[in-house]
Amino acid sequence: MFADLTPLRTSPDYRRLWFGNTVSWAGQGMTALAVSLQVYDLTGSAFSVGLIGACSLVPLVVFGLYGGAVADTVDRRKLGLASAFGSFLLSVLLVGVTVAGVEQVGLLYGIVALQAVCFALNSPARSSMIARLLPAEQLPAANALNSMTSTTGSLVGPMLGGLIVGWWGYRAAYGVDAVTFTAALYAMWRLPAMLPERGEDTGRKRASVLDGLRFLGTRPNLRMTFLSDMCAMVLAQPRALFPVVAVLWYGGDAKTTGLLVAAPALGALLGGVFSGWLGSVRRHGLAVLVAVGCWGAAVAVFGLTRQLWLGLVFLALAGAADTTSMVFRNTMLQAAVPDELRGRLQGVFIVVVAGGPRLGDFLAGSAADLTSPGFAVTGGGVACVIAVALLGLRWRGFARYDARHPEP
Repeated sequence: MFADLTPLRTSPDYRRLWFGNTVSWAGQGMTALAVSLQVYDLTGSAFSVGLIGACSLVPLVVFGLYGGAVADTVDRRKLGLASAFGSFLLSVLLVGVTVAGVEQVGLLYGIVALQAVCFALNSPARSSMIARLLPAEQLPAANALNSMTSTTGSLVGPMLGGLIVGWWGYRAAYGVDAVTFTAALYAMWRLPAMLPERGEDTGRKRASVLDGLRFLGTRPNLRMTFLSDMCAMVLAQPRALFPVVAVLWYGGDAKTTGLLVAAPALGALLGGVFSGWLGSVRRHGLAVLVAVGCWGAAVAVFGLTRQLWLGLVFLALAGAADTTSMVFRNTMLQAAVPDELRGRLQGVFIVVVAGGPRLGDFLAGSAADLTSPGFAVTGGGVACVIAVALLGLRWRGFARYDARHPEP
């Protein structure tokens, strides 16, 4: 039942990459919180803090697609190394700006946007490497371990960031982030060259974003991995309503909101910890449909709860289901996509992951204003279950997808 550590034992390159990413994710979580706190200290405006998300979203969407095309053109190791070094320099710049006493919110916004650009260039290259470092049967275990990296960073990073800012100030948090990036830089440095493998008819062509989108449009199984995730993230994303339901349903405050935010992340982390059984699953498409359906059902039941402990349980179950879905969707993208297109498909993945939840926030907030928070949450969960069921009926081959014979 526990996470399969075989990829860490068998591949030194993957082990270094995983450790470097885990450490750097925690550092990025610290910086994200520190920037939010600093912007609020400078402006006293919650709207100004919210603009930080917009400053990162646009570069993620734009450069996510472009970064995937670049990853299919150049040595992915060099691209990952250059983009990680860029993130390191930006963390050093934050330290310098803070030490110099520069109090310009626009400068912080600009640095956040550049950090998003570096991430959008780094992520497709890094994700595309995994299928080259490990055999296909180890990919589910590797993706489960990767989910633990991101979830741990999202949980531990902000907590440590809050403590460090409280004790030693913003410069200390930014400095720790800069130091943590050295682990990712070292891991990238030790990797072998990762030039994309090319077929005879594509060997001399420059990678095109449109070619990647055309490929996705003609491959129903891969297309379904994105459509099913959109069902969950757009139709049944309740996080924007957490501050409201914390007060209206549970009579709580900011602490209650924090618990609601943490519950799905904790469930996702536990889903990664107890992911050993995922390696024995061969019907990855069916597993994705079931996992997304479980996410929607858990969110729907959460919308009916009025006891805090019970609501937290169902949010944690939703988080665990999301981890399961993510593991199999990522595995399908790595195993069923030709190496020469992996970067571009990972770029599309970034756009969906970055844009889907934010679109879901807008939809949930709008539905809650028009009806009620309870109807918005429960209705969204039910809509997710119905939508993913209809998609499964429309493209029945997705449920028959067999990991032993991956077909895009």
